[in-house]
Amino acid sequence: MVKLVVIKLWSGSFEEGFPVSLQIGNDGERPSIESVGMLPPAPEIPQHYTIWTTAYRRLGVPYRLEAKISQPTNVAKIDDCSLAANVLRDRLNVWLNSEPFRAIREKLLEQLVPADEIRFIIQTEDVQLRKLPWHLWELCDRYPKAEIALSAPVYERVEQLSSPIEKVRILAILGNSTGINTQADRILLEQLPNAEIRFLVEPQREELTEQLWKQGWDILFFAGHSSSQKNGGTGQIYINQTESLSIEELKYGLKKAVERGLKIAIFNSCDGLGLAKDLASLHIPQIIVMREPVPDKVAQEFLKSFLEAFARGESFYLAVREARERLQGLEAKFPCATWLPIVCQNPAVLPPTWQGIVGKRKEEFPILDSPLPSPSRTSQTQAQTWRGRLRVALLASVAIASLIAGVRHQGMLQSIELKAFDQILTRRPDEKPDPRLLVITITEADVQAQNPEQRRGSLSDPALNQLLQKLEQYKPRAIGLDIYRDFPALPSQKDLANRLRQSDRLIGICKVSDPQAEEPGIPPPPEIPTERLGFSDFMVDSDGVVRRHLLSLKPDPASPCTAYYAFSAQLAFRYLAAEGIVPTINSEGFLQLGKVVFKPLESFTGGYQGTDAWGHQVLLNYRSHRSPENIADRVTLREVLNGQIDPNSIKDRIVLIGTSANSFHDYWLTPYSQGQWAEKQMPGVFVQAQMVSQMISAVKDGRSLLWVWPQWGEVFWIWGWSLLGGLFVCYLKSPVHLGIAIAAAQILLYGLCLALLIQSGCWVPLVPPALALVASSTSVAVYATFRARR
Repeated sequence: MVKLVVIKLWSGSFEEGFPVSLQIGNDGERPSIESVGMLPPAPEIPQHYTIWTTAYRRLGVPYRLEAKISQPTNVAKIDDCSLAANVLRDRLNVWLNSEPFRAIREKLLEQLVPADEIRFIIQTEDVQLRKLPWHLWELCDRYPKAEIALSAPVYERVEQLSSPIEKVRILAILGNSTGINTQADRILLEQLPNAEIRFLVEPQREELTEQLWKQGWDILFFAGHSSSQKNGGTGQIYINQTESLSIEELKYGLKKAVERGLKIAIFNSCDGLGLAKDLASLHIPQIIVMREPVPDKVAQEFLKSFLEAFARGESFYLAVREARERLQGLEAKFPCATWLPIVCQNPAVLPPTWQGIVGKRKEEFPILDSPLPSPSRTSQTQAQTWRGRLRVALLASVAIASLIAGVRHQGMLQSIELKAFDQILTRRPDEKPDPRLLVITITEADVQAQNPEQRRGSLSDPALNQLLQKLEQYKPRAIGLDIYRDFPALPSQKDLANRLRQSDRLIGICKVSDPQAEEPGIPPPPEIPTERLGFSDFMVDSDGVVRRHLLSLKPDPASPCTAYYAFSAQLAFRYLAAEGIVPTINSEGFLQLGKVVFKPLESFTGGYQGTDAWGHQVLLNYRSHRSPENIADRVTLREVLNGQIDPNSIKDRIVLIGTSANSFHDYWLTPYSQGQWAEKQMPGVFVQAQMVSQMISAVKDGRSLLWVWPQWGEVFWIWGWSLLGGLFVCYLKSPVHLGIAIAAAQILLYGLCLALLIQSGCWVPLVPPALALVASSTSVAVYATFRARR
């Protein structure tokens, strides 16, 4: 990971000092470290720089300054230049090691390690600060992979178009070469791999402007004479024997070149800080200039070393550092040659690599930061771009979908999937209560009103006998006694014993033993024969919620309860038998009532992954009208015994009798327990009513049973949303638009799952595709960012 260090000096002077702010972070990310400090007054530093630059310019070597400059007559010794350079270097380091600046220096030493590749950027508009040889800071010697660049405090990113050409495009301007050898620069450029170069030799202004507008360029190169004003202001380049141009005079052509992809500008000419300042105002991403007049030999050797390192794969900054340091071999003849090259950086843009410039055209597709192809491109290029995008999105979507499907298969998503299922289930429209059912509840007041000497459990024998007598005279189709009676009727209640034994409408309950839970089970009422018994056992998920309906099981002979069918199933059978509908077993071994087949759950069904699917289980499709307890009309025991009930509310109905008193703890969690409903738990008799209603409604009303897609269908469903997430990243340029699209897709996904559940009773996965959508879009975006940095 490349580190980015930004040192900002936005105000101040050498006479008053400079406020300093420091930012440290990973390249391409927001800074994670910020600090402030101060550089104290040092008015002698500009003086030492002037002494050095005077000695340097009096060396008498051929520079790439303006063509007609007169050579100095008083040639200084090389030792004088070296001595002035040493003094400037020492004074600069004393300044940078000063006490007010210590906080900045210590923060750098604390956060950076020698192995880091580091981009140091000095942000300032002060001309004297920009001229200083910052690379001589002794701190840089600690970090062999660091290089310092200059930047203006104000910058912006220009969106650049991508090009289908598979070579690095270079516009090379060989300007006025009087007294210098620009032919050597040309030979070096021609040796570059994967490069398409257009040479303009001493061009006219019109020709140069036309080439800047004509097509996109990756690198702009200039070799020849140039100069800057003494204050580091406007620079001039000499394009032929008679013409010189400022950057302002090429402004519009250069701006168009930047928009079309210009990434690097190299001015292998003299005194380029003025050029760099003007070029930076056009937001060119990277600029290489020479800070002082450069000898012909130094310019050529730097260009050769930089291009070799950059083309073989070194990062832009490391290639500049390597080429600059290799100039040390020339310093016997050309003192301070290593001081001359300087990078001017637009901080809003990451430095490119040679392979990256080519690779983006050959392999990458525009993601986030890259625009879609323009309409002017050929259909072949558009087809290639589409194939490239789809390939990456497809690979990412398959990988993410496979991962999520595998995690889901291991049951790691079951808990959250069941919660999501509850949320969708409770958002369905209200349904009317089932008119075929009546629930008689035994409240706490009903329990207390009975004779305590006669009551065993919630209902005494006299009260039960009186209740059954009243009910039978109104001719219900079935009576379900959802109360455990593991004891016979009292000897004084022979009438009750006969009713329990002989009534073909009455269904009793018992509880199957569970050896694993060490529950012995509960026997049935002794008077009720086996064919009129049903087990009361519920299937409870790990979170305590009843979502499944157990219809039948193979009883354990050792269990006190040997009923084969559930209590709810026995009541449904009794009700439907009056209409000639009897239970059968179809060719697949599934329970069938009329045309409705109750297909049992398997271990891997919908959100259930690896669950225990023993017996014959189906999903419980709750009927809800404002509250799931409003499944049917309800009355209390006291109201029935006191005759406060309409006989028509009993005739031809299924009557369920159960307790709602808190003291008997017959309460259960349902999908509605965590929602907006007041009832956090529901009495067991109403759960039984929900199960009975599900069976009868499916047969008589065509109300859908809950069902799921096959596993392969759910995997394709997950993959489709994963692919959608990848395509969003491929074709949406703005992160804001991407976020909106993902949010809209999540809403659409939820709406589809709800609509399918309402219309057909299909439980479609919600959580896995939602995760796949986000994970796929995130992974493709991360991949795109990684490729962009490379």
